[in-house]
Amino acid sequence: MSAQRAMKEKNPWHRPVTIIISVIGVIAIVALVTVAVVQNMPLHQKYKYGIVLDAGSSHTSLYIYEWPAEKDNNTGRVEQTHSCTVDGPGISSYASAPLKAGESLRACMEEAEERVPRKRHHETPLYLGATAGMRLLNLENSVASDRVFQAVEEALQKSPFSYQGARLLLGQEEGAFGWVTVNYLDDRLKQGLETTGALDLGGASTQISFVSDDFDGSESPSNSVTFRLYGNDYNLYTHSFLCYGKDQALRISLAHQTQSGPTTVLDPCFHPGYMAKKVYSELYDSPCVSKLKPQGAPTTLNHTGTGNFQRCQEVVKQVFNFTHCKYSQCSFNGVFQPILQGPFGAFSAYYFVMDFLNLTDTSIPLETVKEKLKLYCATPWSQIVQQHPTAKPKYLAEYCFSGTYIITLLTEGYNFTSASYSDIKLIEKIKGSDAGWTLGYMLNLTNMIPAEAPDSPPLPYAGYVSIVTIIAVVLFILFLISLRPLWTRCSKKQQIV
Repeated sequence: MSAQRAMKEKNPWHRPVTIIISVIGVIAIVALVTVAVVQNMPLHQKYKYGIVLDAGSSHTSLYIYEWPAEKDNNTGRVEQTHSCTVDGPGISSYASAPLKAGESLRACMEEAEERVPRKRHHETPLYLGATAGMRLLNLENSVASDRVFQAVEEALQKSPFSYQGARLLLGQEEGAFGWVTVNYLDDRLKQGLETTGALDLGGASTQISFVSDDFDGSESPSNSVTFRLYGNDYNLYTHSFLCYGKDQALRISLAHQTQSGPTTVLDPCFHPGYMAKKVYSELYDSPCVSKLKPQGAPTTLNHTGTGNFQRCQEVVKQVFNFTHCKYSQCSFNGVFQPILQGPFGAFSAYYFVMDFLNLTDTSIPLETVKEKLKLYCATPWSQIVQQHPTAKPKYLAEYCFSGTYIITLLTEGYNFTSASYSDIKLIEKIKGSDAGWTLGYMLNLTNMIPAEAPDSPPLPYAGYVSIVTIIAVVLFILFLISLRPLWTRCSKKQQIV
């Protein structure tokens, strides 16, 4: 009995110090794993918001953007959460009643107040960018343009958001920011992938922007925009054609057909059976065509459709000027354009027009697209109205022209061929966000895209926790193995007893 008591006293496993060390070791390992897991657990996400108003020529749209608050100016992905289309025409249409321009924004601003959490209102930046419609108004009447901007600013300053100003975007800015939006949403900038060109078509202007290996900006510096994004340099070719949006292009087309001041115009770009009376003064009240107004023209003209696609293409080609080019190569109107490169995303009116015509699939051969347009334009106006009873006749009547104009602009204007037409992808949204200049504009003003690539952890969260756990288990096993001599000694002494 006394021998057994002595044996227990000599057994190191019964010493308090050894027991304490063992317990502390186990606790330390458990604590290590627990801290690693808890420290890296996903936290409840907080968000920041931004609002951009796109004051276009035909209408105004409001977009709300959201991004993780913890990753501001670093790696937080910005996404569109809501959009609102303002009732009525674009703000440039309120030149004679500027106060109504501000009032027209009220409903969408109220929607924004509901969508953005109240506690975030005061820190949410609010921007308004005006494009070609206001550029035309500024050319025609700068005083009226200033009054419209003043009315809009007074209305927006009353909102609870952090108003950052309203400004008139340059055409090149509109094109460049559209390019940023498309490539940002497609994750091409962050990953350093080949970029996508941007084709934007509005009511009063159109933009083309793309990166070309053959363009260094030296031949036409005014078309060059440089960006450094995520550690990569981009030398972007971009150009904006004012007056070449689909609505103003239609005016130019009609102006060419009414140079002699006729009382009747047989227009191949409108359906057979279409008839409308138009006022000469209203047809020529845009700066894009005001200088073309014929002298001694009658008050009105009868606009009659004949529905001939091939003849319509000939009429549309007259909108462009291909007679001179002082550069190595041009698109139209003597504007330099490098060789097209890479895929392109075409959005805004490109998408909406071709979607209406069921021609958004650009894998369809170009000749097939033309054949479908030929059949559509030749469809009697009465049948078109019957097929689309809820559409407004004014807009419905213009799809034949708009579709023909888009194909002609892309092929004759920008030099896309039957082979490269399939490089164009007609897009409305990318990952839930509208394609357009507004997101790129906000990203630029808020510095949300870093010039240098952000640092990232060498391991993903799951991998990090797994490695820490494995190391902790290995350490525990090694700790037990280190006590093996004590196991042997204790075993022998127990056998002696």
